[in-house]
Amino acid sequence: MEQAGAGEFDEFVTARWPVLLHLARLLVGGDRHRAEDLVQDSLVRLWFVWPKIAEEAPEAYVRKVMVRAAARSGRRLWWGERPVERLPDVAGAGDVSADVAERSRLEAALARLTPRQRVAVVLRYYQDLPERQVAEALGCPLGTARSHAARGVARLRLLLADVVEPVR
Repeated sequence: MEQAGAGEFDEFVTARWPVLLHLARLLVGGDRHRAEDLVQDSLVRLWFVWPKIAEEAPEAYVRKVMVRAAARSGRRLWWGERPVERLPDVAGAGDVSADVAERSRLEAALARLTPRQRVAVVLRYYQDLPERQVAEALGCPLGTARSHAARGVARLRLLLADVVEPVR
């Protein structure tokens, strides 16, 4: 890829990384490390087709790659993780425990859905995509995508039924 194209790619990655990472976390059920791997793998695939995709819809392309990879990865039994002797240091932040707890509950509930239900719910309600685009991303008929989304939302309601609105 030429230098100008590489600069545009870098700008795209810098601008869209947080959004793509958040989407990936939802797609993989909250595991930050798997989400980062998913985004990076998807961006590598984008890099190879960047000259063709750059002027059209690179984010839609990455989203489609991420959705398909997340659906495939849900069937994987082993991730190749290895234990280490020392854990890396974690940067401290202000008190965001309530937000983190709520996000963790949602991610845990999403992780209990089937991979296709999780993808359908995230794309339809988080990404606010039309049902037809969700069906295209899943590679299934429109009715099947609707069914996955409806069953996923119903299951989330059951899993999160004990939620009490926080007092602010």
